[in-house]
Amino acid sequence: MSAVDDEQILDWALDSVTREKGFRALIQKYQQKLYWHIRRMVLNHDDADDVLQNTFIKVNRSLENFERKSSLFTWMYRIATNETLTFLEKNKKYTYDALDDMTEHPAISKLKADPYFEGDELSLKLEEVMQQLPEKQRVVFQMRYYDKMPYKEIAEILQTSEGALKASYHHAMKKIEEHFKSNDKIK
Repeated sequence: MSAVDDEQILDWALDSVTREKGFRALIQKYQQKLYWHIRRMVLNHDDADDVLQNTFIKVNRSLENFERKSSLFTWMYRIATNETLTFLEKNKKYTYDALDDMTEHPAISKLKADPYFEGDELSLKLEEVMQQLPEKQRVVFQMRYYDKMPYKEIAEILQTSEGALKASYHHAMKKIEEHFKSNDKIK
């Protein structure tokens, strides 16, 4: 299928005759982008697949309510972010903070064991440092650093001000830099 614009995808997806074609086009166009956004937050391939599936289920159920006030991608990205945060919250009992006696964050252990992880030692170390960041700083850092999203779009997705996002990103960068300089845990 050649590149199809979002308006065409929406028209197909909202028409009962072409709904399946539209939803397939939507998945084909955005699956990889959303997968990597989710994967960077949950770290594990299988967890990312589960969250992505839940995201597309929610998108499919909510498509008729999409008001077109933002881009289709921004709307889906917000759903993916919310689904990911819900997943992380449900699995919070396994977080590093609750397991002070462990020397390694459980998410990092899962990442190391993940056969789909292709990063080097530095990538692994960055992920480990990011797991120590407060959730908001981690999410903002990932969206800005990895996805190269402008603050305006991040603000729309997270429904917050650009100023607050800039501050969160700055604090995250500062903590990451401090960690790599001192090689200690982030405080």
